[in-house]
Amino acid sequence: MASSSPVRQFLVSFLMPEKCYEEIFVNVHMHVPCLKFLLNRTFGFWILLDSLLAQLSQLLKILWKGGAAGLSLTSALLQLYAFSCPVLYAAALNFPLFAWTERLFVLVQTAAIVFLILFHGGETLKGLLLLVAYAAVMLLLGSWLPAAVASWMQTSSPAALIASKALQARTNHCNEHTGQLSTLSVSLSCAGSLGVLFTSLQETGSLLSTLSHILSACLSCVLLVQVLSSSRGSRDATKRKSE
Repeated sequence: MASSSPVRQFLVSFLMPEKCYEEIFVNVHMHVPCLKFLLNRTFGFWILLDSLLAQLSQLLKILWKGGAAGLSLTSALLQLYAFSCPVLYAAALNFPLFAWTERLFVLVQTAAIVFLILFHGGETLKGLLLLVAYAAVMLLLGSWLPAAVASWMQTSSPAALIASKALQARTNHCNEHTGQLSTLSVSLSCAGSLGVLFTSLQETGSLLSTLSHILSACLSCVLLVQVLSSSRGSRDATKRKSE
């Protein structure tokens, strides 16, 4: 029966209440509140996948390919700063560990990416010293950083992420390829940015915040176009060589 189909069970369990399922799929009524609820839940999943898997997929690609060509070190450092801010903010306000474990997980991955960029660039010692210095600074700031400073850093993190995306896009343009930039990572980042933008448009946030989300989503789309174009160009070149 359709009412007990796996699709219905999945949708009702994860994406919408049963009432909305009945309205949209049984009564074929485009119920606006239900559609908004469905979009909010879908974009929420995108944001979650971005935060959990985007950096991990990039890290795994570097390890798999044994290189970090095409990745901007400055862009990675800006990401490291941006992902450090929520961790320091949570520590300064004494949030329970389970509330920011996910952020810490992403932070460790980003630090590993920074190290690998330096390692594959022949600067292993510099990478190790950077990791030691970074860990020491994080431990120090996590112990005594004033809440007001942590709050300011948290506010500045979106700007750092925007600058990171812009620098990576510029690097891609100058190199005329995306190197080891992960397609999955960029796709998840793009989906997450669009999700954050949609969520912000539903809220009555500040104009500056909305504009920053729009800019971040646009840059994510640019990176996605670049990485897809580069992948297609690489496939075409390989095909021509094999002919």
